[in-house]
Amino acid sequence: MKPVFVLNGPNLNLLGLREPAIYGDATLKDVESRCRDHARALGLSVDFRQSNHEGDLIGWIHEARDKASAIAINAGAYTHTSVGLHDALKAADIPSVELHLSNVHKREAFRHVSLIAPAVNGVICGFGVDSYVLAITALHCLISAAKKG
Repeated sequence: MKPVFVLNGPNLNLLGLREPAIYGDATLKDVESRCRDHARALGLSVDFRQSNHEGDLIGWIHEARDKASAIAINAGAYTHTSVGLHDALKAADIPSVELHLSNVHKREAFRHVSLIAPAVNGVICGFGVDSYVLAITALHCLISAAKKG
């Protein structure tokens, strides 16, 4: 089976250092490990990536169309600004979930609007690292449902 692409946007490479009161003290390596373990338990694999560059994320979404079974994306600040990510996710035409560590709806007003939410199957936010686990679980359900037809 093709892997689930777990894509991480800008500043997520600073997890564990950047605003731990909001994002927690887990590093991106910790998050990756949790994702791999959980996916393995569900019979899935993950291709885990991070970039601070919007074009990299768009390119990876394009790649996912042929090489992934689904996409979990924490687009970070690009969530609120990127029509390009929205368009790429729509074009990917595979199950996808937007996720966030923090509850963006309890934060600044500009974080309440997601430009990518209309292009994905669902949004998970506010559960810290478990947001990734929940996203992988949701994608597993979507993949399984698609197989059943």
